Amino acid sequence: MIYQDPLAYLLGIEGSALLDAWAGDHDQAFIEDRVAEIRRLLADGKLQNRGVLAERVAADVAYEQEAPDYDANAGGGLFAIDEPVITEWLAHRDVGVALDAACGTGRFARILADLGHSVIGVDWSPDMLELARERVPEGEFQLGSVDRLPLADRSVDVVVCALALVHVRDLGPVFAEFARVLRPGGALLISDVHRELTTIGSGIKSLGPDGERRLAPAYRHPLGDYLRAALAAGLELRGCEEPALRWDDSPLPKPSTEIGDWPAWPWSLMAYVPEATRAVSGRPQLLLLQFAQPAS
Repeated sequence: MIYQDPLAYLLGIEGSALLDAWAGDHDQAFIEDRVAEIRRLLADGKLQNRGVLAERVAADVAYEQEAPDYDANAGGGLFAIDEPVITEWLAHRDVGVALDAACGTGRFARILADLGHSVIGVDWSPDMLELARERVPEGEFQLGSVDRLPLADRSVDVVVCALALVHVRDLGPVFAEFARVLRPGGALLISDVHRELTTIGSGIKSLGPDGERRLAPAYRHPLGDYLRAALAAGLELRGCEEPALRWDDSPLPKPSTEIGDWPAWPWSLMAYVPEATRAVSGRPQLLLLQFAQPAS
């Protein structure tokens, strides 16, 4: 079981912002504001004894409830970050057979089909696959996992895997599968939640039939985990991006006076400390990687 306490979370956000200040990112006034805000948080009665227990469950269990609203909720901001980069990488590829691995609702399957590829989608969630079939009726969708793809060796020209590997503990078998199904000269394009974003609370939640809190696994893989797994599978690195949110100079909103219930965390908690949140939210949001299968 995982214990999540809103006061601890907010103190963590403040601490992260203060560590950035220690490294030189912020001035004395910012530091003094953070220390004053920490004192306020410690004295805030709304944050006392509000911790909850959550069960770690398999990703497909969490996504079963998330599926209908996934594009509207989980995609908040992230789809707008990865789609332009992945689409640009795809623009330089010849049309062929494309695999959307862990396809979810089929957003990249739709992009691949619109580019002229013959699309295969694989996902571990039956609920997600149903949505993908509706979105891309011309595609072929199969139930399966990224570490055991239901495809023949050297059967696809492109593999796209987006926002899924954060749920996988061991990346080695996954990249071995990607390399197995790719034809010589094929491309593997990865989009995943950056460990910086995972650390400040990005995750997939759901409620069980009796209201029990559930969390999908969220592994904070460093860049080296992806590279070691890919290189061991014989793939070659061709591109790497770590895009971050870019904040404008608009005035900060007033701090929220309500922390909300657990399903709204951490986003409602972030609104409680907007200045500290903005400071840490400028860190990388996604990790985007492009690999190639050697031509021979």
